[in-house]
Amino acid sequence: MVVEIQQYNDKLEPEYQAIGNKLAQKINQELPEAESKIWHAHPVWFLDGNPVVGYSQQKKGIRLMFWSGADFDETALNVKGEKFKDASVFYHHASEIDLDALARWLEKSRAIQWDYKNIVKRKGQLERLK
Repeated sequence: MVVEIQQYNDKLEPEYQAIGNKLAQKINQELPEAESKIWHAHPVWFLDGNPVVGYSQQKKGIRLMFWSGADFDETALNVKGEKFKDASVFYHHASEIDLDALARWLEKSRAIQWDYKNIVKRKGQLERLK
């Protein structure tokens, strides 16, 4: 795991540290080709410079977000973005993480992508990559 991501997880509220560690481990396992780093103050994984998945601590819990998740056709990713194609799920305990579903979502994050990398250049317009 990238040192900065481990440091991020270590600073989470104690009940959320296990969630962060479990998510990071599974994401790294399923997306070994992804670049991971702290981006906009939370862990994010990129494929060819395009953000695909990340998580952050919020008031509702740990939010796992897929940048193109609205197109995954997954009912559990039920927090939809209003402007873009993102979808999320919130966790309050590590036992809530369904590793099979997470693996499926991560595979979809590789197969279904909108071009967030060039959103500024395109003045806020998204184009489908895959």
